[in-house]
Amino acid sequence: MEPETNEVMAMAMRAKGQRTEAALQEAAREVFAKKGYFRTKISDITEAAGRSAGSFYNYYDSKEQLLESLLDLFSAEVLDVSLQAKTHDPYATIRTAVAAYFAAYRKYLPELVGVFHLSMTEESFARRWRENRAVGFRSIISGIAQLEKSGHKVDLDHDALASALISMLDSYCWTSMVAGGELAGGPIDDETAIETIAGIWYRAVFAAKP
Repeated sequence: MEPETNEVMAMAMRAKGQRTEAALQEAAREVFAKKGYFRTKISDITEAAGRSAGSFYNYYDSKEQLLESLLDLFSAEVLDVSLQAKTHDPYATIRTAVAAYFAAYRKYLPELVGVFHLSMTEESFARRWRENRAVGFRSIISGIAQLEKSGHKVDLDHDALASALISMLDSYCWTSMVAGGELAGGPIDDETAIETIAGIWYRAVFAAKP
């Protein structure tokens, strides 16, 4: 067999493998959303993907490993949109980043609930939860560094500020999307929440320390 033929066959096999893995990931997201992470079985995922039960183990050792791969997609999506959001208008950049986080959080909600619950009992998932936060943390630190390079001094401690802003986003999304919202006060729609959080973020970065 010619080397070119071998290469074409290898490329076709890789493409087929990528399609199968993508099908498993999408099926997992659908089943997690319907049944919840903990009630989902591997057989539920393979059935929804239209693949054999054995094919799952060509890509993942466990349901937990598949969950981690989906969290990687969440982190990549948040980072990608945040990078694309950077403009010459600081408030517009912040607002776009906050809106992107809301959208990704809602999209990957079943996975995020699953990893949060696992993080309470398994150190590997507690670390994975922190790694998710680290993506946003580093993005904020990078933005602050660019601001200071352009001549704007951010008076607050940078690490503490980044941690507080990520905590605000995480906690708000969890309270709103998982916990059913606040007991006190009226309902808050996403647009109002995004505008408010973006406003707090902007003021924290651009206001002088009292």
